[in-house]
Amino acid sequence: MDVADERREIAQAVGGRTVLDSMARSVAAFGDHPAYSDRAFETGPRTLTWAQLHEAGVQVAAALVARGVEAGSTVAIMAGNRVEHVVADHAALLAGAVPMSIYTTFAPEQVSYIAGHAEPQAVFLESADHLDRWRPALTEVPSIKVVVGLGEAVGDGYDDERFVTWDDLVADGATRPRDEVDARAAAVRPEDPATILYTSGTTGDPKGVVLTHANVVYECESTLRRNGAQPDNVTMSYLPYAHIAERVLSMYLPPHVGDWHVHLVADPTLLVPALVEVRPIQFFGVPRVWEKIRAGLSAMLAQEPDEGRRAAIEGAMTVGTEYVESLQAGRTTTPELAQRYDAASAAVITPIKARLGLDRVTWAGCASAPMPLEVARFFAGLGLAVYDIYGMTETCGAASACGPELFRLGTVGTALPGVELRIADDGEVLIRGPITTPGYHRRSDATDALLDEDGWVHSGDIGAMDDDGYLAIVERKKELIITSAGKNVAPSNIESLLKESPIIGHALAYGDNRPYVVAVLTLDGEVAPVLAKARGIAFTDLADLAAKPEILELAQAAVDAANARLSRPEQVKSFELLPAEWTAESEELTPTLKLKRRIVHTKYADVIDRLYG
Repeated sequence: MDVADERREIAQAVGGRTVLDSMARSVAAFGDHPAYSDRAFETGPRTLTWAQLHEAGVQVAAALVARGVEAGSTVAIMAGNRVEHVVADHAALLAGAVPMSIYTTFAPEQVSYIAGHAEPQAVFLESADHLDRWRPALTEVPSIKVVVGLGEAVGDGYDDERFVTWDDLVADGATRPRDEVDARAAAVRPEDPATILYTSGTTGDPKGVVLTHANVVYECESTLRRNGAQPDNVTMSYLPYAHIAERVLSMYLPPHVGDWHVHLVADPTLLVPALVEVRPIQFFGVPRVWEKIRAGLSAMLAQEPDEGRRAAIEGAMTVGTEYVESLQAGRTTTPELAQRYDAASAAVITPIKARLGLDRVTWAGCASAPMPLEVARFFAGLGLAVYDIYGMTETCGAASACGPELFRLGTVGTALPGVELRIADDGEVLIRGPITTPGYHRRSDATDALLDEDGWVHSGDIGAMDDDGYLAIVERKKELIITSAGKNVAPSNIESLLKESPIIGHALAYGDNRPYVVAVLTLDGEVAPVLAKARGIAFTDLADLAAKPEILELAQAAVDAANARLSRPEQVKSFELLPAEWTAESEELTPTLKLKRRIVHTKYADVIDRLYG
């Protein structure tokens, strides 16, 4: 089937639906089934059914309309993953407005820029910290008509007639007429914006990516056809809702497919215990999450005192890797291999996965950056094929993906149904299809730079495509290192190899216009201390640990191991192990745990200079 036929087939299947239509279908079919659950808030664990979610959304929408929020306006939400976030997003759509989830790590000046640019009429804030980030904007931006506090402490000492607590807003909405809400919801069309997402760029002001209902519904249907997801699914949401992958997988896909139960985890540091409790059927993680799970499990296995048990685990994981590799396109799983895998899974692999909460997973995905091949092979040892996905906010998430029927390690799969991919002469990945944004909000200049006259999105990524259409991402175009000798080097490849050591948390390779490559490293704050204690190394904190000769030797071993697999121009000639971790709060990482290279280059310029000294 060619691209045009695929698009026609999907268009017929979705029938011009909007996000609100998908929600209405789930409410009608599964109204009394659990939809979203969260925990660790003021009121304790909570669950909303599909019917309760919709009813709360109508009440909030009615209250927003009563406070003057207009159809076509924007509504900003700065909050973690909690049921109020989902309800507020739904309520904004019901009121005919456009919801915008804002990264909770945005600084006050970034918030002020977004507020001034998008001119929201309502703002939902979860915490006192979020209120502080919004204070300048709340004073300076005249469009804001209502400020809603989701948590108990948000409005303490805040004197503003526009302020209302969540509970009071819901109670007020319950008394309001619904005619206007019903009329606005019925007026929403597929070509209308479903959201505007301001990207967390490392340079310049954030850009607001407009995504329509048509974009979202097509993305959901094409993703569904690739990953084979079914109703009666259990999944988890822990990445920010300002991130398109989380938005699609846990806000848009559940009502599109129907009868999904999404468990919301507000604090990503609680992900591991939540995994064990929830035991999801579908699990998605950015590369750093998979790396962290791998590092923790590797540390645990390294401490196994029984050599026979350790050998049995290693043998079973070898079978698991062989089995998953046999599932790749063009390969066959023999009956003999299937038998060996079933035996290894029952005896060893499934109990290990159960300890991680991954024993029920039938679909595992990774996006935001390419999954390091060795990390993918590690989870293959547990019988998990982690399907790499590639896309952008500007393509409403996935443009290509691996899946149960189209899987090849080291690639991000093939184009989703109805989506076109091609490689430009300079190696840049170009994307075209019903998933691509109509443009940036109020930024025609940036839109013109993104979309060419033939409708191709210029991704900014360097890629390669094999004869079967499987795409591999090499590097961000602007992040390629060109050494002073003129050699092109992809830093992410070097960094992935360095992070194969369980003690290394993050790595940055540097060498642009320099004679050779150097690396700035950090310890893994969870795994490194455990390994140090197992080796009898005394230390007071992470900074002290990073200075220990034994740990520096392990870091050097990580560099040596990486260099053994790198070409001469790629090899790391010197490194420094920093005394602190990198986090989104400490600026070096985006909210989805990707490196902010320019921030690191600037913040650690003295370290880099010292490495060349």
